[in-house]
Formats: sequence, structure tokens, C-alpha cells
Amino acid sequence: MRILVLGSGAREHAIILALRSEAETHAIFAAPGNAGIAREAHLVDLDPLDPTAVLEFAKTEAVDLVVVGPEAPLVAGVADPLRAHGIPVFGPGKAAAQLEGSKTYAKRIMDAAGVPTGRSARAGDLAAVEAALDAYGAPYVVKADGLAAGKGVIVTSDRAAAITHAETYLPTGAVLIEEFLSGPEVSLFFLSDGDHVAPLSPAQDFKRLRDGDEGPNTGGMGAYSPLPWLTDRFGGEDEFVDHVTRAIAEPVIRQMDAEGTPFIGLLYAGLILTEQGVRVIEFNARFGDPETQVVLPRLVDPLSRLLLAAASGTLEDEPRPAFADATAVTVVLASEGYPEAPLTGRVLTGIDRAEEVDGVHVAHAATALQGGELVATGGRVLSVVATGTTFAEARAAAYEGLERIRLDGGQFRTDIAARVAQD
Repeated sequence: MRILVLGSGAREHAIILALRSEAETHAIFAAPGNAGIAREAHLVDLDPLDPTAVLEFAKTEAVDLVVVGPEAPLVAGVADPLRAHGIPVFGPGKAAAQLEGSKTYAKRIMDAAGVPTGRSARAGDLAAVEAALDAYGAPYVVKADGLAAGKGVIVTSDRAAAITHAETYLPTGAVLIEEFLSGPEVSLFFLSDGDHVAPLSPAQDFKRLRDGDEGPNTGGMGAYSPLPWLTDRFGGEDEFVDHVTRAIAEPVIRQMDAEGTPFIGLLYAGLILTEQGVRVIEFNARFGDPETQVVLPRLVDPLSRLLLAAASGTLEDEPRPAFADATAVTVVLASEGYPEAPLTGRVLTGIDRAEEVDGVHVAHAATALQGGELVATGGRVLSVVATGTTFAEARAAAYEGLERIRLDGGQFRTDIAARVAQD
């Protein structure tokens, strides 16, 4: 197939690596891509936020499938003209992408679909924020209503800090105040063709910057898959996935279809396992990062076939996606100053040496070649990914690979998958 992947992060690199691993040889284009993606795909000087430009390129190059990686192009409506011209696109249209683009919209859909989630209040001014904070009590949960690159959420027992966070986002829109939910978190992806869903394997990510889940929220500092501890709570991973499919994913897809906004693409369910049962923290409208980096390496079936089936409305004809018994762990290397003010332009070395470690590969996120040197161009720079027969093996390999990479001021967590590796 001729496939266009929109995006420039480690998620898109992971998608392209999965496509490259297939027996079938694809012509893969990436816009805008990064230094790592350039080794696997043809980079295109194309603005993924420009629906017209994306459509014209797809038509000119006779693209068979467009895969939209990040959330911003989806919310900008890049999928709509492609779909209108009969080009299969994996990613929801602008209206359906509001499931991620607006926390208020997502809560309304969940309420209408009868999906379990926490109580929330929309606040458009400071007085409403303070009233909602007092109503729900500490710990306080404040979320930007719109897109915030994974950093729009604060969970704190400090009321002043919660108010300050709300004040950051109020000038550009409302915020959501939610009740605090306690329990382990799970990320679960579903492919959807608008009528049917196909679940992938669950993962757990680590949002806080520092070890022990300390520090500010980030876009994600690491992840692992599968989740063996689900057996203790649900009898097994399959049982958990089946429950979430029936109670959450299918009702949401049916509700959106009934409202005339069918969801075609990747439904990301951010879940929390409370004592009262599984609750939805949030939905995203695309593959998650860094969870994608640990889910796709375990996928047995050709990713291209599954994405095309979802984009073409034939997902029901495909068998449930299968996954290898292998474990996968990823650790994110971030620039100094991330997430508040990352320092960029610093030289990266040692990636080739990292990939010499058995079972390790590196997914580039914010990298570029400048003057013949590889440099970091953003906050989360890359993901070191390792697979193994056990979590202890995969985790050790990931950190061995990471230790071979040099980035002045680079920061990473040292406790990714530590607990599961001990079990």
C-alpha cells in the first residue's frame, strides 16, 4: 500500500516501524516526520494541520491510506476532506474528534451512553472554579477543557495551586473540575470503523516527571504492556478487555453514531480501577504516546490491514487483534527543563549503540539532523523500547540501552515498570 502518516513523534515512529515489520512492502510517506522516521519513510514538507494540502498530496501520490497520528490535525478536521474524496483515513472527523478536543463534550457523550465516569463541573470563571473545588474537596482535579498536549491536568491537595492551574487556561476557555478517583490506571486502545470496535492490548503509562510519581504531569515518561496484575482483579486480561469493550467502548461508539458523528479511528480509553469499578478518566481520539511504543511491538497481525479495515468500514470482518506473549517496556528521555521550558538544540549520541542491546529499538520523538549532528528539538526526545520474555528482562534491556545514549541535561525516570518486574 501507499500510506501517508501524519505526525512527528515517537508514536508515529512506532506506527511506521510496525508497518515496516510486515511481510508486505509499503511505500510510506510521513509529514513532517523526524530524524528517526526519515530512515523508514519518505519525509514530506507538508503541514498536517492544513486539510487542503494533505488532500492534494494524497490525491497526487495516489495514497491508499492516511493515518493521522496526533490530536491537533484531527481537531482541525484534516480527516473530513480526505473521507469526502473517498480516501481511506484512520482518524475521526472534526466533529467526532471533539471526544478529545473538548472534555465537556466527552462527559456529555459518556452521560448519554451510560458510561461510568467521575462527577465533574464545567467552570468558565474563577468564581465557578472555586465553588466546584469546594464542592468536590481535595485532592483537587482541574483539567483544561481543550487540547493541552497532555499537560492540561493537575491533581493536587493544594487549593491555591489548583486555582492557579485553572487561571492558566481560563483566558482561552473553560476548565473542568472533577472528583478525585483513586486506583491503578490503565490505557486501552480500540480500533473503530464507526460501527464496531476491536480492542488492542492494555498498557500502563507513567505521567509524572519524576520517580515515585512525583513532579508535574507530562505527556508520559514511560509505559509497559501487558498488565499481568489484571488477573488478580478481573480473572485475566481478556476478561478485563471484554468488560471495557461492552461497558465503555461499544456504548460510546453507538452513541456517537446515533448523533451523526461516527467515530472512525483509534478510541483511547484512559481508565481507572476504583473500588466501585472501572471508570473513564478521559478519552483520546488517537494512539497514545508512550503506550503505542509498547503495544504495537507485541501485535501479531499486520497493522496496515487493521487500520485499513477500520478506515474502510470492514472491521467486523477481521479477527480480534492478537498479541505475542512477550513483554514490552519503554522509557522516555526528555530534555532538561521539560515539561515547563525544555532546552533544545543539544546534541544526541549513542542511539546506534543503544540499539545493539538485544531486544531494544529507539523511537524518535523530537529529533533532527543539523549540520550533520543529531539534536534534540523538543521536550520528550525519544523512547527507548525493549521487548523480552519477562518484564525484568525487558526493563533491564531498556535501561541498558538508555545508558548508552548521551544528551546533556537529559532526564528520565528510573522506576518505569519496576514493580511489575519484581512480581
